[in-house]
Amino acid sequence: MSSATELSAGGRPPAGEGPLGVAVIGAGYWGPNLVRNFQGSASFRLRWLCDLDVNRARKVLGGYSTVATTDDYAEVLADDSVAAVAIATPAATHKDLALAALEAGKHVLIEKPLAATYADGRILVDEAERRGLTLMCDHTYCYTPAVTKIRELIHEGALGELHFFDSVRINLGLVQRDVDVLWDLAPHDLSILDAVLPEGVEPVAVAAHGADPIGAGRACVAYLTLRLNGGAIAHVHVNWLSPTKVRTTMIGGSKRTLVWDDLNPAQRVSLFDRGVDLAAASEIGAEARREMQVSYRTGDMTAPALAEREALGAMVEEFASAIRTGRAPLTDGRAGLRVLDVLEAASRSLEFQGAVVGLKGWE
Repeated sequence: MSSATELSAGGRPPAGEGPLGVAVIGAGYWGPNLVRNFQGSASFRLRWLCDLDVNRARKVLGGYSTVATTDDYAEVLADDSVAAVAIATPAATHKDLALAALEAGKHVLIEKPLAATYADGRILVDEAERRGLTLMCDHTYCYTPAVTKIRELIHEGALGELHFFDSVRINLGLVQRDVDVLWDLAPHDLSILDAVLPEGVEPVAVAAHGADPIGAGRACVAYLTLRLNGGAIAHVHVNWLSPTKVRTTMIGGSKRTLVWDDLNPAQRVSLFDRGVDLAAASEIGAEARREMQVSYRTGDMTAPALAEREALGAMVEEFASAIRTGRAPLTDGRAGLRVLDVLEAASRSLEFQGAVVGLKGWE
């Protein structure tokens, strides 16, 4: 692609055209991972790495790279060969950087969270939709083979009606200076929940409890409880202070229960045909109705095969596909906005000692 005039409506390249020009903004913690995956993708050609510290950007690329470096964001946005930008900078900068890119006609990928506030995220979503551009949030966990399989199983009805979602993400982690443990770790689990929930099931309210036992000035341990429409419940536990690392998610349904242990490479996902059945009143006699008829079901455990691929690479290809086809990516701007909705409501709940706070609605 040599000029902006070669793009179709919404900045979308014609089907079958060569790689999409892309620029990565930010060469800090996450930027180098994006650089590596864009360079390894046949769908993209990395044109720029932009960072306030140009020397840092050059070190990321190495001495023999043909990718240009700059500390001038305007220079990147003025380049007609750049169809998309990937933003890997602090959350407080996301809104201004992404808005400028959208106004320049670029498709935008943003490292989580989508923005620092729901209001800022709403501005980005509205602008992208108005211009017909792809806005995508890098919720990387949603592209892991495990979550892809979990989503497939839930959507095909293998678990039956959803009863509960229970996630634990704890470790002896780095206490952040600008955000609490809720905003640091919970976005992963909330984005996974958003990706795997079946059609028509959504959170309607959240209550959060947190603690700061070490005097860090922000919650270091937090528990979120989300009420889902239809009566199901979701629970998320995040913790910076645990001496052991745990990454488990259990999803229970009326037919089966799924367990995902992300630290068990030999068997990450297990599906249990075990649970509790309750006989309907019409199925039991008058005498039995006086007592709840509960039976326990013990069946087989199976471990579904998982594809081998890097999640970030799959995310990059999803970005390319969304740009070329005009469809919404799995983790589009609205998905990022829904996560921000829960995070802001949970923060308000923390302020009011665990009060239940309603959500704006998962559009």
